Amino acid sequence: MNKYIKTLGMVLSAILITVVSLIPAPVITQAQPNNIEAKSAILVDAQTGQILYEKEADLALPPASMTKMMTEYLVLEAINNGDISWDTTTTISDYAYWLSDNDAFSGIGLRQNKEYTVEELYTAMAVNSDNATTVALAELVAGSESEFVKMMNQKAQEMGLQDAEFVNATGLSNSDLGEHHPEGTGADADNYLSAKSVALLAYHLINDYPEALDYSSITESKLDDESFTNWNWMLPGMPGQLEPFGYEGLDGMKTGWTDMAGYCFTGTAERNNRRLISVVMQTDSKEARFEETKKLLDYGFNQTEVKEIFPADYQQEDESTLNVAKGKGKSVEIATDEAIRGVVPSGEENPYEIEFTLDKSKLNDDGKLTAPIEEGDAVGTAKISYTGEELFGYITDDISNEQAKAQVVTQSNVEKANWFTLTFRAIGDFFSDLFGGIVDWVKGLF
Repeated sequence: MNKYIKTLGMVLSAILITVVSLIPAPVITQAQPNNIEAKSAILVDAQTGQILYEKEADLALPPASMTKMMTEYLVLEAINNGDISWDTTTTISDYAYWLSDNDAFSGIGLRQNKEYTVEELYTAMAVNSDNATTVALAELVAGSESEFVKMMNQKAQEMGLQDAEFVNATGLSNSDLGEHHPEGTGADADNYLSAKSVALLAYHLINDYPEALDYSSITESKLDDESFTNWNWMLPGMPGQLEPFGYEGLDGMKTGWTDMAGYCFTGTAERNNRRLISVVMQTDSKEARFEETKKLLDYGFNQTEVKEIFPADYQQEDESTLNVAKGKGKSVEIATDEAIRGVVPSGEENPYEIEFTLDKSKLNDDGKLTAPIEEGDAVGTAKISYTGEELFGYITDDISNEQAKAQVVTQSNVEKANWFTLTFRAIGDFFSDLFGGIVDWVKGLF
């Protein structure tokens, strides 16, 4: 009896172990960060433009020296257009010298009897957030800071920075500049940007001119025998007591501080070929802006990933073919021309739907394509839409339209049928329609 009970116990234990092993392990997820200690913040995937987190991200606030990212963009654009080069030299105006010589603006101490290259000035601007070199570059590109401010606001419109208002190239308050504030701007005016617009500016800077990261990632540099250290403490390899703030993969982008703005930071990091952009505005201290950035980046890298949502050559089950008029074949298959990728938060399998939209201008009145048709002809678009709960859309509609869709294209050639085939097909259709009408008429008698 005891032997029987012992055997039964072993069998039941084996069954229990088997059942437990079949139960899927729970997916461990980290909720959206809800304790970001900043007045405004945002986290964006730099490839897809999708917003992974936001807090008061549309609130326009003074961005302080994060303003300089627009100055960097316009300088790099001028280099790209051939208007200036990295080796172009310029001298220092009285205004730029005043900024450089003023201890309140932490200037490097430029000389007026020397010519500086664009690269020297740009490095000091990007690494040390130097205001005098920023003004010198603005004057070189546009002739004056006032004209440069017009270029900044024009570029902001082109980029879709809807709430942007630039009044100077540096991010200082105009009240700090006194009589030197740019002509056409208010004496007490300030630059204004929302966290979303700052992130969008960084998105364009990184994607249009990735060489900007070569400079924003410099930890230490020198100009006129004056050494300076990057204000971005999150760069790996920062010297001394700053090193504990280092964040793997972080290579930019811009710090900021004024009395009005508080402590701000635009950060960007790349890990495993994936880049994120974060912005925090109006934090309480130098340290806090980096601590809050770390929370955002950790969430993005650890709890979200970019996946192929729908593959290339994807076909909708009920929209896999289009009828063809005047062709040797009567239909043609259609599918997406490339894969569509999107961000997937942990615990969500595939929180997207896809919709095919045909280009009506490519169809005749009967909704058919007209032969001849070439393989790869675009006949519409396929766009994905997020159905989950963790993401916040795209940083702009333009980026959504660019990143969240693919072309729908034909999968084969369809030659135009000759007149003989078309004639007999028309005759066949005529008698088919006639016979169908007679059948319907006869059915109507009963």
